[in-house]
Amino acid sequence: MPANEALREFLRARRARLTPEEVGIPDGNGPRRVAGLRREEVAQIVAVSVDYYTRLEQGRVAPSQEILLRVGQALRLSEDECAHLLTLAHPARADLDGDGHYELRREMRWVLDAIRTPAFVLGRCLAIVGTNEAARRLLVDFDARPARERNDARWVFLDPLARERYLDWDLVARDNVASLRRQAGRFPDDRRLADLVAELTAASPEFARWWAEHDVVQHRRGCKRYRHPVVGDITIAYEAFPVSGTDDQILYVYGTEPGSPSDAAMERLLR
Repeated sequence: MPANEALREFLRARRARLTPEEVGIPDGNGPRRVAGLRREEVAQIVAVSVDYYTRLEQGRVAPSQEILLRVGQALRLSEDECAHLLTLAHPARADLDGDGHYELRREMRWVLDAIRTPAFVLGRCLAIVGTNEAARRLLVDFDARPARERNDARWVFLDPLARERYLDWDLVARDNVASLRRQAGRFPDDRRLADLVAELTAASPEFARWWAEHDVVQHRRGCKRYRHPVVGDITIAYEAFPVSGTDDQILYVYGTEPGSPSDAAMERLLR
């Protein structure tokens, strides 16, 4: 069985986050050469041999879900990180069907256009596959850009306008990296995704640094703060909804707190 580099690097990064004290292991062996837990310490917590855990980390065994969940508990993984671990340990071959992952169904277009507040659909590689008029007013008119530039990660990291528009650019940018890292685990054979990661790694020191941290996240809900050049600062809440019939398209819908300054700003934006 060939080595699983993605699994190995993810588990190494997660081991490096923890200290023996955090997991209840006495650290009486003096200074450590590297940060975090050793493999033998993780093996001890998981109750497997060091040899087995080493082969597991290298992707040279097919661990059961029970063992993987025990590894997740030992490394204090979040729900998203546990799901990522399961995906990396048992990778599925990606469904590569040309541009199908980057196209919006006409019915979904109707839904987008019917939503009054900002809404858009992200697909594979964080491609922006569809926006409504309100989203184009709040962010930028992605529909008017070349197809290659309709990408949330490229916009956030390579377009200076994104740093002006997002009041918390670093948080948004890190979330982008974590989203791409999760997709890389789900779709390991997607060349377009690999090329995007290589491009951003070469172009952005921040992207390269955060990519090496192996953080993963699945966006479900949250808040973002924008600074719009016409209506000023706006704080929005968003909810994410999987698009039916796809395994990688997500609809994001924005809203503002009724009666708030952000709500008033949004009303001015939508006039």
